[in-house]
Amino acid sequence: MKISVYRFHPETDKKPRMQTFDIEERPGMMLREALLEIKEQDETFAFRHSCGEGVCGSDGMNVNGRNMLACVTLVSELKQPIQVRPFPGRPVVRDLVVDMSQFYEQYKAVKPYLVRKEPLPEQEILQTPEDRDKLDGLYECIMCGCCSTACPSFWWNPERFHGPQALLQSWRFLADSRDQATEERLDELEGPYQLFRCHTIMNCVESCPKGLNPTKAIGQIKELMLEKSV
Repeated sequence: MKISVYRFHPETDKKPRMQTFDIEERPGMMLREALLEIKEQDETFAFRHSCGEGVCGSDGMNVNGRNMLACVTLVSELKQPIQVRPFPGRPVVRDLVVDMSQFYEQYKAVKPYLVRKEPLPEQEILQTPEDRDKLDGLYECIMCGCCSTACPSFWWNPERFHGPQALLQSWRFLADSRDQATEERLDELEGPYQLFRCHTIMNCVESCPKGLNPTKAIGQIKELMLEKSV
């Protein structure tokens, strides 16, 4: 099996290149395992990985033109020769490792935590089963970055457009019956960029390894914003 990986070290290389490795394929082999074997052949090869179970989200990358997690991607299901590149639209630190600082800044900007104005009760804040069900499909995000780095609007305006991941999390707290900062959250999304640069291309939906739907969440934010404005 041949795997071609992106190689680039900004401090030493003038331009990026693709390097091909021969890997012996095994039944049930995940792409992460193949990349670790490449690492054994060439210890200078760099990529992020951690849990290997599709939970931490650290090994997101672009494989044959599509963003995905290496640890849950079977090599047997990939067209060969396999082409592995870093996330598009992000500065390359080294090889498949990219700078995700802007991604985390946009996540931080939506205040991804419950905001309470009333004094906190001594017991937990209860929700009805119906209110709790509204959070399904929102809290499961593992912040891998597959969605935002597949979004052209995020490529073009990463400092101003929050991106699908951050907006999914914005809706997660707007939809939470325990949160008391709806007006403030919506006010901070006003303007032409933070929210409305989404053009419903839906690359985010296609690339999410958890099957979540950021485009739907963005639409629900827009509906709530319209509802609050009339």
